[in-house]
Amino acid sequence: MKRQLEIEAPAKVNLTLKVLGKREDGYHELESVMQQISLRDKIYLQVGGQGIRAESNSQLIPDNEENLAFQAAQLLYTKFSIKEGLQIFIEKNIPVGAGLAGGSTDAAAVMIGINELFNLGLEKEELMKLGLAIGSDVPFCLLGGTALARGRGEILTDLGKGPQLAMLLVKPDYQLSTGAVYRDFRVEKVKNSPDNTAFLEAWHKYDMIGIVGQMINVLETVSLDMCPEIEIIKTKLDTLGATKTLMSGSGPSVIGVFASQERAQQAWDLIKDQYREAYLVSSYNRGD
Repeated sequence: MKRQLEIEAPAKVNLTLKVLGKREDGYHELESVMQQISLRDKIYLQVGGQGIRAESNSQLIPDNEENLAFQAAQLLYTKFSIKEGLQIFIEKNIPVGAGLAGGSTDAAAVMIGINELFNLGLEKEELMKLGLAIGSDVPFCLLGGTALARGRGEILTDLGKGPQLAMLLVKPDYQLSTGAVYRDFRVEKVKNSPDNTAFLEAWHKYDMIGIVGQMINVLETVSLDMCPEIEIIKTKLDTLGATKTLMSGSGPSVIGVFASQERAQQAWDLIKDQYREAYLVSSYNRGD
């Protein structure tokens, strides 16, 4: 049996985000195209010691039950009565509190790793069902690649390979509360929503004009008022030649899509000194 493992944990961005309304369980009904990107954490797992321990190179990451990676390990340990200890180390590269599923992707990586280390034999679909108990983004992070998400984000349709997107990702020095953003969201304030059917058609045809035309996040109707810096970043990326800019998730991170990696690189060279957290990234599929 392997005693240690290293797993990559890619960040997630929302290429589209549509809110259909509030459900009886208090969650919002969503429809969103989710995409993993090349920015990623690294998770190191080591079997041994007593119990489960989680550590990180970032002081912003809790080392107890509040840590989603810890929760993921605890879930599988309890369900499968695993007795051996486990040490988790999170090399944090994804910004915290940025709308990029940083905690969820770490949790997904831990589940993948434990499944392999202890030969649990769980299929991806089984892991995804278990992962929903930890967070709405965990099933997507387990699936990977590009997917249309519905419901709370747990009903997933794998979109397969599409065009590789060259992007800049910029996070302002500000954190938004996901709960507060959804609490303040009002469907009647939305003037423009993505047509995800049109997006999917464009995606499979590698039609970049059709793709960027549907890259809309309706939560911007709330988050731009809470964090005006989002609009400033969008305008800067537009000026630097982005073909499309939008906020990811509930924010405050902003992505700018560029016509080529070269153009994205040129824009990054001009903006990287203005923001502490600015990243040159591309769309990512496991195995890339």
